[in-house]
Order: sequence, then structure tokens, then C-alpha cells
Amino acid sequence: MLGQIERGESSPTVATLWKIATGFTLPLSYFLLTPGQDSGVEVPDDAAFQIQRNLNDLQIKTLLPFDSITRFELFQIVINPGYSHLSLPHNHGVIEHIVVISGAIEYLLNDNWLRLTAGQVAKFCADQPHGYRNVTQQTAVFHNLIFYGESYSG
Repeated sequence: MLGQIERGESSPTVATLWKIATGFTLPLSYFLLTPGQDSGVEVPDDAAFQIQRNLNDLQIKTLLPFDSITRFELFQIVINPGYSHLSLPHNHGVIEHIVVISGAIEYLLNDNWLRLTAGQVAKFCADQPHGYRNVTQQTAVFHNLIFYGESYSG
């Protein structure tokens, strides 16, 4: 898969980017920034990088790129009805915070799906299998703040 990406024959999915980032102990936003973007640089909305998977299922937009001082990055995630995203465990010390902006989502933790609606928040250690899904008929939007432990470089 890496060879195909290097040759420009394939585009990585979000899951593939996470695996690569985890393998190199880098934050996900490392792969999403344009050259020259740095901590403290305000990213205008129209310049924020988006990844789309299957064009209609999941969109991720970087709101705040990884900052080596605060050790976090912030994403806006739009998840369409009927879609689920499962994630392998991240490195030890990674903590995810989710804030539902609109609609409702369920997140997977300890083999249980837990429901959150607009305005609700959750925080969990992401060094375990976890995931997100939208079982409603409406598109859901949530913010995902990912805090990286000391083992990550930026």
C-alpha cells in the first residue's frame, strides 16, 4: 500500500493515514497540513484540508493542527447517516475528546456503543479499539480533540 501511495497510484484512507501516523509516532494532522503551516498560524476555513472517504460517508477537516506545546489537534468530523468508522488503538497516552455539534452519534468503547446528541461531550483513552457511527437519518457533526502523550513528536 505504501508503494502505491508513493507512486501516486492510490490515495490513502483515513484509517491508513492513522496507521502510518501511529507507526511514526506522529499526529494525524502531520499528513494534513500544507507545507509551511505551523503552530500559531490561523487556518482560514477555506484553506482547511479535508479528507473525504467514499465522497459521501465521512469528512474530516482540520480546525487546529497539531501543536507541539499543547500536544493536541482539533478536527471537525461530518458523518453521514448509516456510516460507521472503526479505529485501531492509538499509542498509549492518546486521549480523544468529542463534542457533538449537531445531530447524534454513537461512539464505541469497551465493546459498547454509547449515544451522544448535540451539546453532549465524551472523553476517553484512545489506546483501545474505538469507533464512531451515525445510526440516525440526519447528518451529524462533531468536533474531535485528540491529545497526544509525550511519546509523540510534531
